Amino acid sequence: MLILNACRLSVCVALMAGFAQAAFAADILIADAKSQPESLTMAPGGVLIVGSASTPFVYKVRPGSTTAEKFIDASAEGPGTFFFGMLADASNNTLWTCQLTPVPGTTPAQRRTALRSFDLATGSPKIRWNLPGDNSICNDFAIGPDKALYLADTFNSKIYKLPAGASTAELFLEHRALYGIDGITFLNGALYVNNVFSNNLYRIPVDAAGKAGQPVDIWMDQPVKGPDGMRAANGKLIVAENGSGKISVITVDGEKAHVTVIKEGLDTPTAVEPAGDTIWIAERGAGKAVSIPMPK
Repeated sequence: MLILNACRLSVCVALMAGFAQAAFAADILIADAKSQPESLTMAPGGVLIVGSASTPFVYKVRPGSTTAEKFIDASAEGPGTFFFGMLADASNNTLWTCQLTPVPGTTPAQRRTALRSFDLATGSPKIRWNLPGDNSICNDFAIGPDKALYLADTFNSKIYKLPAGASTAELFLEHRALYGIDGITFLNGALYVNNVFSNNLYRIPVDAAGKAGQPVDIWMDQPVKGPDGMRAANGKLIVAENGSGKISVITVDGEKAHVTVIKEGLDTPTAVEPAGDTIWIAERGAGKAVSIPMPK
């Protein structure tokens, strides 16, 4: 009888361990395998919000669910409209998005971009700001210590700044090193960006008046390939490498950095989102949102 009880106990322990592992290993199809989730973010209550780079929809996945529901529909914006960056700003009940719409009849193809915000709970539209120029790529953004939104324009080598409470952004920095700027985030109060074209990592100095200085090239001790979405957690940078199928943790020390690969074998990962003890990943090539444990 004791042996039987022990066996039952071991089965229960194994099942509990399996459930815990499953919670860390979420694998959620976003609509279908062609949905191309480019970016994702976590809203209050554990709601995962995921954009699509192949459709005019933003999806949400409720906690405990594996089904993506349509949350925002931008199909009225024009043929070929899709979404890149996603960022939940819980303090303002706001979802920030990058909406891209092709310019008809252009060769090579051009895209106009709008920074758009929506009510985080209902999806109702709020702010819209069109990026300057005939061809722009609003890619990703981060909220700074000053509560402003900092926005990366990949093709135009620019960072824009939308001050807290404003509806119109201003140019923060334009620099040739930013041609290919993609991921953008703040770590310990400092602004970091990566370059998906050159595979570089930069810190952007900011003086006491809030003016940006020359980008500082951070030397990494091993190559990263196609650095894309980037977020900060636990004093480190977490980056999706879309060119190598990896997720890496970057520990910055002055003007040098140590790179540690924590996940391999993904199909074009384009975004990461730290959420407690979990890292969510947009696996664009597979049309999925997947999760892995946060490294200790």
